[in-house]
Amino acid sequence: MYAIMETGGKQYKVAVGDMVNVELLPVEADQTITIDKVIAIVNDDNTVVGNPYVVGAIVTCKVIENGKAKKVIVFKYKAKKNIRKKNGHRQPFTKLQIEAINA
Repeated sequence: MYAIMETGGKQYKVAVGDMVNVELLPVEADQTITIDKVIAIVNDDNTVVGNPYVVGAIVTCKVIENGKAKKVIVFKYKAKKNIRKKNGHRQPFTKLQIEAINA
């Protein structure tokens, strides 16, 4: 059984026990959150697709940690002009562990 949920403007395919990094959520570590934006739920023999979301479906998640991803280097330059600009960026994330999928 798995579900497709939406959070932070992105969609994630999750099953019970999965760990997933999502966009930063305003919750602390070791808290439990519920996500009700479930797009689809797939069982072995049954598929439920929402319009746009499945009514009454909830994905329960436990927050493992809030952190930052690896640094991405952004380097801009203009050829033959001696113009160079180097920036770094670390995207914040929330690591979730999927505990239950309720339809």
